[in-house]
Amino acid sequence: MENLQLWQRYQDWLYYHAGLGLYVDISRMRFDESLIETLKPKFDQAFESIQALENGAIANPDEDRMVGHYWLRNPDIAPTEDIKNEIVSSLQDIDTFVQKVHTGAIKPPQAFKFTDILSVGIGGSALGPQFVAEALALDTAPMNIHFIDNTDPTGIDRIFTRLKDRLKSTLVIITSKSGGTPETRNGMLEVKAAYENQGLDFAQHAVAITMTGSKMYEFAKSGGWLAIFPMFDWVGGRTSELSAVGLLPAALQGIDIHQMLEGAKIMDEATRIRDIKTNPAVLLAMSWYHSGNGKGEKDMVMLPYKDSLLLFSRYLQQLIMESLGKEKDLDGNTVYQGIAVYGNKGSTDQHAYVQQLREGVPNFFVTFVEVLEDREGTSIEVEPGVTSGDYLSGLLQGTRQALYENHRDSVTITIPQVNALTVGALIALYERTVSLYACLVNINAYHQPGVEAGKKAAASILELQNKVVEAIESASESLDITTLADRSGATDQIEAVYKIVRHLAANKRGIKLEGDFSKPSSLKVSAA
Repeated sequence: MENLQLWQRYQDWLYYHAGLGLYVDISRMRFDESLIETLKPKFDQAFESIQALENGAIANPDEDRMVGHYWLRNPDIAPTEDIKNEIVSSLQDIDTFVQKVHTGAIKPPQAFKFTDILSVGIGGSALGPQFVAEALALDTAPMNIHFIDNTDPTGIDRIFTRLKDRLKSTLVIITSKSGGTPETRNGMLEVKAAYENQGLDFAQHAVAITMTGSKMYEFAKSGGWLAIFPMFDWVGGRTSELSAVGLLPAALQGIDIHQMLEGAKIMDEATRIRDIKTNPAVLLAMSWYHSGNGKGEKDMVMLPYKDSLLLFSRYLQQLIMESLGKEKDLDGNTVYQGIAVYGNKGSTDQHAYVQQLREGVPNFFVTFVEVLEDREGTSIEVEPGVTSGDYLSGLLQGTRQALYENHRDSVTITIPQVNALTVGALIALYERTVSLYACLVNINAYHQPGVEAGKKAAASILELQNKVVEAIESASESLDITTLADRSGATDQIEAVYKIVRHLAANKRGIKLEGDFSKPSSLKVSAA
């Protein structure tokens, strides 16, 4: 009887989009239908707010910015003719540039063609392009892509080691809205130095994606770089994959960016429908709200059952957590909102953390992503009548059922195959869901004061480092950590001073540290 009831619930709550072949199944979320009536006024208000955004309302009062990533895939709905023309022109420029690179009309000075792409960016400037590359790039792609997405020297060196002599045939894309992001600036300077060390002209390999008039724009323009593509003030990093940030590297890899845009446009249209049961983003937002009691009390575990979607959870981490993780609501109340996101892939997860999902702390809900097509072509039978893909499908269904039986809820999103159209649609689906959920819980999804606070704190440490080095160099004798902090004007930051000198000493930066390292206060610091 229970199975028949579940079957009916499945049919009652199944969403299907015929044009995309996409399903959203929320039947294994244990919400009561009374929730619909509770949330309906909130959704009505949410749709009004989102309509205002699409019409050009200011969404980020901290920076006086509009939010218009929806316009990227449908320039006709942009609020001004100038914005529409900027979008259309940017797309045309990407198409033209990529065609010239692929044919060799634009080529490096010391190679016949560009063979590789080195993308330097952080956050949304890296996570989206990485996800799309993993999902859609073919092994026979016209160019291979590599990423510097951190200011980790070892990680940077690893990329250079992989490229070796192909550096001379590598196209470098530097992505930074302002040019002032330290991690991206550091990566650019590291790459520039690597080119100069090989006697190569960096400018003849370099492309910038940045805002017109920014520091990066002026640097690239004065340096004679190959091209500059625009970042728009009204597109945030976490929603920038379908701008030049994601489209340029994708197109260079031979990915059909126009199909990605079309998939997002189709999904945007589907998620504008003001009806709970026939709008997939509403269904997801309602499920998130129900699971976490509107307070993010449960984590979201992403389990895509396809290797190519491995990085989907990492991409969604930023989109969801940076958008929804807020201390204050729109009325200034302290609310501590957010939804933690993590994930692996099926069926790898069967051998990793499903044991805890099944029997451990019930502080989560799962989102399964199912791909109907196993592979291009036919599959061998690994057992009579059973293929590898059958096993994968069986593991997904079995895990979903096993979790539900132990009162662990889940959502299942199903797509026919992983292609440019469906990936574009998934991106748009989650962008809209985030907007709707943010409205339900009365927060601003489009600012990130916590990120800015972290950047300021990091800058203050580097400023302190300069004072610490000056104090050491001017001292006539070795200093203990407390005295060094006092002379650096940082009496109340002794731990920070200790960690600065420990790092400098470990990297042979002219600082010597002596004493009992298990007792930091006993250490003596001097110039090496």
